[in-house]
Amino acid sequence: MNFKNLLFTSVLMAATSVGFAQKNLKEDKQAIKDMCGCFEVTFKYTETFSPEIDYEKHYDYTATALEWAELIKDEKNEISIQHLLVLNDTMVIKHWRQDWLYENTKRYDFNHDNQWTFVNMNKKDVKGQWTQNVYQVDDSPRYSGSATWIHEDGKHYWNNTTSSPLPRREYSKRSDYNVMMRGNQVEITKEGWLHEQDNEKVIREDGKEDVLLVEEKGYNVYRKVADEKCKAAKNWWATNKDFWSRVRNKWSDVYGRDKDLALEKAVNGQALFMQLFPMDIETKQAKIDSTVEEYVKK
Repeated sequence: MNFKNLLFTSVLMAATSVGFAQKNLKEDKQAIKDMCGCFEVTFKYTETFSPEIDYEKHYDYTATALEWAELIKDEKNEISIQHLLVLNDTMVIKHWRQDWLYENTKRYDFNHDNQWTFVNMNKKDVKGQWTQNVYQVDDSPRYSGSATWIHEDGKHYWNNTTSSPLPRREYSKRSDYNVMMRGNQVEITKEGWLHEQDNEKVIREDGKEDVLLVEEKGYNVYRKVADEKCKAAKNWWATNKDFWSRVRNKWSDVYGRDKDLALEKAVNGQALFMQLFPMDIETKQAKIDSTVEEYVKK
């Protein structure tokens, strides 16, 4: 092969590679944004296997909800979705948030006991990947993981395993384990989307190997319904979004310190959300900053 042919082949391969990457990126973004809208959600969890023969499995957990997922940021390499629960058609509760970052190199891994380890990943290790950062109702950290969106055979899914705190359905009821290893698969379906989980409930202590208590299977099924059913949530967010933007501003400052993070579970007997939720929506940034800062261990 002469030089001209070699050069032409190299240019053609590079152009093809760029085109493929752009097509994938477009599909990735669409899959993520397909998780927005109004959904009837069914939560199902069952414990499956324990290495201890005398372990007594807990009852299965099943719940339903109506949830609005609002697209609050849609930028080149970042998509953010705020989830809101709708109760009895009119009552709205701020729920979790998920941020998706493309080829992101910085994240916080949950360790245990309200501690998160700052991780600086290598660029080559996250090429083509999206980090999913999941946050609590008060916008404090929950869990984070990085993986590639897969688009094959008409399926669109993302799969990752990462450490997280106990789920909300158990954190106030159980103390026999302190970390959940979440096997998260997010899949876009014709009806909406599915959050399938293969979880391990583990006991973690510094300097020791994790001890498996029990495994668990979970299915969170999001079935899309008319946006009109979530009208109360849409209206609530329009009124409250500026306040929560200021809360996120403070947390961005905390996360931007790029160091391990430890948080107080309570200050003066109150969890952080108990202080933030009753605040007037006109509360100034300085007051929000000082409130959040009380929970950040130095």
